[in-house]
Amino acid sequence: MPIPLLALAISAFAIGTTEFLIMGLLPDVARDLGVTIPAAGLLVTGYALGVAVGAPLLAVLTSRMPRKLALQLLMGVFIVGNVMCAVAGNYSLLMVARVVASFAHGSFFGIGAVVAASLVPQEKRASAIAMMFTGLTLATVLGVPFGTAIGQQFGWRVAFWIVSGFGVISLLGVTALVPNLHDHAPAGLGHEVRVLRDPQVWIALGMTVLGFGGVFVVFTYIAPILEQVSGFSPRGVTLMLVLFGVGLTLGNMLGGKLADRALMPSLMGILIALAVVMAIFTKTSHAAIPAAITVFVWGIAAFATVPPLQMRVVAKAAAAPNLASTLNIGAFNVGNAMGAWLGGLVITRGLALDALPWVAAAVSIAALALTWLAARLDARETGGAAARVAVSQDAC
Repeated sequence: MPIPLLALAISAFAIGTTEFLIMGLLPDVARDLGVTIPAAGLLVTGYALGVAVGAPLLAVLTSRMPRKLALQLLMGVFIVGNVMCAVAGNYSLLMVARVVASFAHGSFFGIGAVVAASLVPQEKRASAIAMMFTGLTLATVLGVPFGTAIGQQFGWRVAFWIVSGFGVISLLGVTALVPNLHDHAPAGLGHEVRVLRDPQVWIALGMTVLGFGGVFVVFTYIAPILEQVSGFSPRGVTLMLVLFGVGLTLGNMLGGKLADRALMPSLMGILIALAVVMAIFTKTSHAAIPAAITVFVWGIAAFATVPPLQMRVVAKAAAAPNLASTLNIGAFNVGNAMGAWLGGLVITRGLALDALPWVAAAVSIAALALTWLAARLDARETGGAAARVAVSQDAC
């Protein structure tokens, strides 16, 4: 893999760390700013909504920029947002700062995925995207626990100063290592928007919403599941989350390699595996060791979906992929929000926590059905193109 992917992976690590860091520091932030834990929790919601809104907005604003310049601008926004977090004097300013930082998230991953794919031959593009997303998975394993420990020991503001430093390193890396890619400069907003007329692009976005939404049906409530159903202590839950993060990292690389070999068959196989693992978790969640094994395998299956889902959008919007790729990052966040809402709805209706994996499995099956439909449409388009070629040859 080319060395510029390292700069993209470091940037993904920084962005992933700042996204999830706040979760480990909620009590400290709430205590320091004099707000409740639920109010502090809205800082997570604000960031997610900022990603969903900021992704298309920044994609529009950067539509005519060379992609390297756009990445540099986005890392600048990321740095400013995190510095604002570190110096925020009250809750409202911290919320604004979180939204500013989130604006870089969707567009950077969207444009970065296009850049990563353009750096390698056709048969390695999904693996290149997976390499960039490795930074995001490592953030859950290394960045968030380290940042949480620093924030608890020296104050939550210090943690955001450190993340800002990672942002500076990322900006320098992008500047020094990522090529200018003048041959791949975007064609402009009008050309990008026209690609969205293709129903296959919207189907691909729907596949992302459902394919990753099922993961968050359970992941949002994984701590109470592991504590109340599996019997883990709070410290044990932390170790299980690290184990889950290791699974995410392995699944990310596996998904990239499988997608390079056969994108749609691999994606359907991964979604089947995800649904099966979730169904199994309804039983294994009741004992510590089986639960730990299932959580690890679940992590592998969960993030194995990411490279093929992102590659699917890039492939279907190949003529102008920037906006579509960026919207797909927003689709991941819509799936996260949908999964969290659906899981909460199940709990409020009186069902037990161990019912959540069944719901997650059902969402994965819905994603599988949509993926199957997309594959059928691919086959129909291929058959139609072949028929047109045959008619043309006969006419000649």
